[in-house]
Amino acid sequence: MTTQMTASHYRFPRLALIGAALVVAFSVAFAALSTWTGYGRVAMPEREPLVTVDLRFVDRADGGVGVFLAGTGEELAVIAPETGGFVRGVMRGLARERMLNSINSEPPFRLIRWASGTMSLDDPSTGRRVELDAFGPTNAGVFADLLVAAEEAR
Repeated sequence: MTTQMTASHYRFPRLALIGAALVVAFSVAFAALSTWTGYGRVAMPEREPLVTVDLRFVDRADGGVGVFLAGTGEELAVIAPETGGFVRGVMRGLARERMLNSINSEPPFRLIRWASGTMSLDDPSTGRRVELDAFGPTNAGVFADLLVAAEEAR
């Protein structure tokens, strides 16, 4: 006579279940401890803005992009068609965020040089920030040129 094991007779190893439950419990406990105490949390240090300028980026009929000082409307630069890939890429990402939040193109962007020497481009209307130095000195330099032009226009 042969006996067959059915699914109701199969038992998962109890020790493996207890071990898995302990791993999950410790993981949740350590994550909660880190959240409550701040231990192990990585955060950017507070920084002081050194120079701040509000800019508007406007698409031109010829495919270029005009960069304007928000306060005066003075044109600081024109990014010719087929050039300025980094600026166009950054602005495309920020514009997409605005579109998702039903925000038009009127509010200016804020270009900031921090006391630490780094630069960022903020969108106060969405809360997004792009740390420009993360893309290398050449790419950040394009925005640094805009900052210089804005300071000269003031």
